[in-house]
Amino acid sequence: MHPIFEFLSRYIGMSGIVILILTLLVKLCVYPLTYRMVLSQSKMSALKPQLETLKKKHGDDQQAMSVETMKLYSTYGVNPLGGSLPVLLQMPIWFALYRFFPASIEFRQQSFLWATDLSSYDSIMQLPFHLPFGAGSHISLFTLIWVVTTLWYTWYSMKQMDNSAMQNDQMKVMKYMQYAMPVMFMFFFNSFASGLTLYLCFSNILNIGQTVVTKQFLIDNEKIKAQLEVQKNKPKKTSGFRSRLENAMKEQQRLQEEKAKQQTKKK
Repeated sequence: MHPIFEFLSRYIGMSGIVILILTLLVKLCVYPLTYRMVLSQSKMSALKPQLETLKKKHGDDQQAMSVETMKLYSTYGVNPLGGSLPVLLQMPIWFALYRFFPASIEFRQQSFLWATDLSSYDSIMQLPFHLPFGAGSHISLFTLIWVVTTLWYTWYSMKQMDNSAMQNDQMKVMKYMQYAMPVMFMFFFNSFASGLTLYLCFSNILNIGQTVVTKQFLIDNEKIKAQLEVQKNKPKKTSGFRSRLENAMKEQQRLQEEKAKQQTKKK
């Protein structure tokens, strides 16, 4: 990151614009991962009618619903983790930037928009009290923008997913955690270098733009449905891990059914 920043700084005098261009370069490099993530979400969205049918069939039997959902994904060749893995693969870049911004002397006393020093936090309001978790007694606007855009992006992504898959308790917890995490990180980033939070803001805005453009112009939903039907009719090779997982879920379902029968007999 440092050599790239130094190269860009030779031709651009404003550090904030350099951060914007750096963000664009990073997003271009990882766009194939972003495309795979959006494609995975679109495939899962295409399976909504089948998942709704399973929901009506099994009702509140969450264990049976989980087993049948895994079978459905396996039948159509859809990986439910396909939307998460690209995010994990980008983590090394995020950690590099996390270490880069506070440690770079080039950001000291460099201003951009309302931030007077990109190596420190950008305070737009002083509070008469201290926020918890070491967040300070101020409000960082870049951090606030990042939280709002992250929450909006999470809502947009959740809207594309199947609602019936979100009915079991574990999925509900995961859903609420995705909304809670940005709010929790707000306290941490509030006193962090504004160069990093500025990058995060640019990154979120570009993420939203890339996702919307990819969904609207680069992904053909009808073509995806046709590909899923072709995949459905192909002979399946079940991996050892998937087979063990399905067997474990079936065994758990069997044990729960036996337990329910025993409780019924006792009554």
